[in-house]
Amino acid sequence: MSETVTTTPVLNITGLSKRFGGTQALQDVDLEIAHGEIHALIGPNGSGKSTLIKILAGYHQADAGADARLDGEPFDLGSDHDRLRFVHQELGLVGELSAMDNLALSRGFARSRFGNIRWREQERRTVELVHRFGLDIDVRRPLVDATPVQRTVVAIAAALQGWESDQGLLVLDEPTAVLPPGEVAKLLDIVREVRRGGASVLYVSHRLDEIFQVADRVTVIRGGRRISTRPVNGLTPQALVSLMAGEDTGPSTDRPKVPATIRTAEPALEARELTAGPLQRVDFTLARGELLGIAGLAGSGHDVLPYVVTGAWPGDVHGRLRSPARSPEWEQASRAARLGIPLVPGDRAAQGVIGEFSVAENLTLPSLSRLRGPRRPLDGRREAALVDDWVARIGIRTAGRGAPITTLSGGNQQKVVMARCLALEPEVLVLCEPTAGVDIATRLQLYDLIRAQAAQGLGVIVSSSDVGDLLALCTRVLVLREGRVVREIAGDAISEPTLVHAMEGTE
Repeated sequence: MSETVTTTPVLNITGLSKRFGGTQALQDVDLEIAHGEIHALIGPNGSGKSTLIKILAGYHQADAGADARLDGEPFDLGSDHDRLRFVHQELGLVGELSAMDNLALSRGFARSRFGNIRWREQERRTVELVHRFGLDIDVRRPLVDATPVQRTVVAIAAALQGWESDQGLLVLDEPTAVLPPGEVAKLLDIVREVRRGGASVLYVSHRLDEIFQVADRVTVIRGGRRISTRPVNGLTPQALVSLMAGEDTGPSTDRPKVPATIRTAEPALEARELTAGPLQRVDFTLARGELLGIAGLAGSGHDVLPYVVTGAWPGDVHGRLRSPARSPEWEQASRAARLGIPLVPGDRAAQGVIGEFSVAENLTLPSLSRLRGPRRPLDGRREAALVDDWVARIGIRTAGRGAPITTLSGGNQQKVVMARCLALEPEVLVLCEPTAGVDIATRLQLYDLIRAQAAQGLGVIVSSSDVGDLLALCTRVLVLREGRVVREIAGDAISEPTLVHAMEGTE
């Protein structure tokens, strides 16, 4: 971040607006990105960030009146301009194909003059691209076997194909949303390497610590308007949060206190010898009202455990579970679904919401049996009352209960998923990556909601690769390595260095 940034814009946009029906998504937004700059773009969910990126990528068309220039030359927003390259949060990779094949999908295979694929040349090109970023993988193996950061690097390499030095602008949309702490640092090094190669970077993220580590300047948008563009080295996290939220607020650094009642509370969930995927004979007890964290690096099993205890893991499962509030009997872990424990899944887009359904349909789907009338048809009034209650209770921003779920921002979609689980009135709630892709203001709202539910006796399991979630929420954390619980950290002993060292095995 100490490298010199020139003042000549590689991209300069003025007066960018976009309206969807009655919603003004963007209004007169200006954006200027200099050569050799890492420029961060942040804002609350629903602020217009995604709309802006989609206009640059050509997915949406801007309203009339915007002026866009690359190196001072006019260009049409949304046109397939070779100097604008994109890596979206979903990466756009085919997991069943190799890195070599994925790179070929975007720019074509190396071919002879007769049209035959030159496999050796294609492999050489791929290795050259990924090795630039210090990535040592077998480029012929399917990407489903790769780690999250390796897949992200392949997506970046695919985007940069064909560029020489100082070629243009790379747009990275939430590249670290689901990366564990150790891999976030690697990804940021790769972003710096892209800049050293001469390209500029537009870096979209909700994680403020990343912005202060890697960005030169930051543009804040809120309510579809540009609020400010400032050098990062002149800001504090508190000041940046205030710009985003429009108020003097910031993330709390206070450690959650351990209520005395938790130490004597009856168990909400007991697990013995859970074995599934990488998990190996994992035991734990969750008390009523407890916020129990599950931490670990990629491959540790921390992201498998939420699916196992809720009956959503697709593979073989062994072990026992018991929810004393439901039954004194132990249940085979392979039948965990019988316990009725709701899950907020880690992949909201693929597992959390049904894109073709409305807000109401997504929120009430698992509650339909409770919303039927005497003759078994769905009671529309009861459904509407339930939806309106939860929309108001947790502040879901929506045009109405009948609005398509896809019209909501990522943070508001996450609130719908959370409300769907809480509407079941469970004794236990399991959260996997609860704040992935969620802005800081919504993150704080979710923290308050989760704490309030725990205070009423709900037992909560929080599995997250974001250490900030664990620090803000949990009164006890189990650290997994290679499928086993290697450490339990509780109360005031929970800190970022302690968690990271325990996960990395360097404590």
